[in-house]
Amino acid sequence: MSIRTFDRGPETPIKLMVVIGSVRPGRIGLSVALWVHEHITDRGGFEIDFVDLAELNLPMVDELRLPKTQQYGRRHTEAWSARVEQADAFLFVSPEINSSFSPALKNALDFLFHEWGRKPVGLVSYGGRGGGAFATAALRPVLSDLQLIAASSYIDIARASTQVEDGFFIPEEQQTARLDNLLDELNALAPALRSMRESALVAG
Repeated sequence: MSIRTFDRGPETPIKLMVVIGSVRPGRIGLSVALWVHEHITDRGGFEIDFVDLAELNLPMVDELRLPKTQQYGRRHTEAWSARVEQADAFLFVSPEINSSFSPALKNALDFLFHEWGRKPVGLVSYGGRGGGAFATAALRPVLSDLQLIAASSYIDIARASTQVEDGFFIPEEQQTARLDNLLDELNALAPALRSMRESALVAG
């Protein structure tokens, strides 16, 4: 599913990929991600690619060669590569599962390497009493290895199920404020890192 929102201003909008990390039936992640999407849409300034990993339905990594080679032999990998390559920034919505993050998100990350590099990423985690803190902690070294630049702002939602009514996530005021801080940071990081990537291509 791809939902696109265009900036109200004259400048080119930042291409932000929002990824739902959970593929479990009945997941809360869809409600949380839709709240994120709606809030970004209301703010403007971003072109959103809304990625539902349940709908994307990537198999377990099945490429013969390592992702660093970018020698892909599967159509689903080529399509995923092209989609990620187009993004300027990412926002991952992931549950905490057994003190870690979503295995579906790990699989989606592992398919690629260079396409992630030197791009900013924001994290929205949710879980039980800890609010997904272990998920965020487990995800950060993976992001670092892929050369993704994690924003210092993040959102962790404790007992997220108590904030879902009729399928809609009802945010608390502080959660909305933290989302704004996260988006402000992505808005600042994305153009700078895009310029860095473009300079590296010219130099190379």
